[in-house]
Amino acid sequence: MKILLAPSETKRSGGTENFDIGSLLFESLRSKRILLVHHYLNILQKGEMKELSELFGLKKESDILTHQKDIVHELTMKAIERYTGVAFEYLDYPHLDAKAQHYIDTHIILFSNLFGPIRASDLIPEYRLKQGAAIGDIKPEKWYREYSADLMKEYLKDEEILDLRAGFYDKFYTPKKAYTTLKFIKEGKVVSHWAKAYRGIVLREIAKAGIESLEEFLKLPIEGLSIQEIQMKKNKTEIIYNIG
Repeated sequence: MKILLAPSETKRSGGTENFDIGSLLFESLRSKRILLVHHYLNILQKGEMKELSELFGLKKESDILTHQKDIVHELTMKAIERYTGVAFEYLDYPHLDAKAQHYIDTHIILFSNLFGPIRASDLIPEYRLKQGAAIGDIKPEKWYREYSADLMKEYLKDEEILDLRAGFYDKFYTPKKAYTTLKFIKEGKVVSHWAKAYRGIVLREIAKAGIESLEEFLKLPIEGLSIQEIQMKKNKTEIIYNIG
């Protein structure tokens, strides 16, 4: 089983290893990644505040200047540790035991707006890129959909798929085979912001239990959640959880 997860715009600073773009998932994407990063760095080097503001999704000049750096020569850490959004806070990877961390490292595929599909264990530098922002005249989601969709199809051909991404990341890759998603309901209403937290909670419990199939996942008790309904449409199965 493989689990698809969205990134976050916020990142943790620091790192220990030098960056090797060729070490990321799908080495054959190396030239496409290098070209996109080259465009990204050109924008940073030009230093036009309006363009950087749109690229980063930031308004304060001091915040913008913080991210105006040569990321290729920055130190790296695991992608799963680099991202700091709500889902990652609730996953709390640093405090999982070694077995659960290894599960995350080997079962999670993240969809970076700059680097495309990467493993949770792939080493990446700190960078800033607003979801949906174009890099020059390139839209990353279209770029990676064109060049990585077939790679993803082959990579996942023998795997069950649990898709925990936000809907935007369907633009990067949409499975053509059977896959499963989650929805969270509270007092009869679909939750949005807190869905990120519950994705992190669910992922944490999956990792702790070492779940290897969707059948096992459906039997996994998760505190505060109960399965209300399971809907199937074409190749998509949606598990609807009730919160509370």
